[in-house]
Amino acid sequence: MSRSVPGRPAAVDRVEAAARDLGVDVEVREFPEGTRTAEEAAAAIGVAVGQIVKSLIFAVDGEVTVALVSGANRLDEKALATVAGGTKVTRVDADAVRAATSYAIGGVPPFGYPAPLPTFVDRDLLGYDRVWAAAGSHTHVFAITPTDLVRVTAGGVADLKPA
Repeated sequence: MSRSVPGRPAAVDRVEAAARDLGVDVEVREFPEGTRTAEEAAAAIGVAVGQIVKSLIFAVDGEVTVALVSGANRLDEKALATVAGGTKVTRVDADAVRAATSYAIGGVPPFGYPAPLPTFVDRDLLGYDRVWAAAGSHTHVFAITPTDLVRVTAGGVADLKPA
């Protein structure tokens, strides 16, 4: 059953379908003013910046890896390397992000990729009842409980911010 909305990016429909396939029902909301940054998203939604899930894509020893980080935090790349069992973290470019996730930077959701990617969830996200993540575009988001976020991403919970 398709919930496609006319004029809405197909990427958003893919996120909703992936959520259904993973057993979680999400309600995608659109904010035309944009939700590209954690601050923009928090202001648009009306929540704390810490409730925003930043889907950050890096390579750990050459393997594309996802870090789901609280919007209030910066990612400690050394911490990511350690929890991923690697030593070297490198940034990947926009083309590599799209190739690995099938989404453009600014709209990368925490799941729904062509193939599973190692994923790590910032422990600070677990302090909220609900968190908000990108839904395939820079203007679409959805809420999810941190418990469901960890479950559907098979994410390892870790301390990902600088000490």
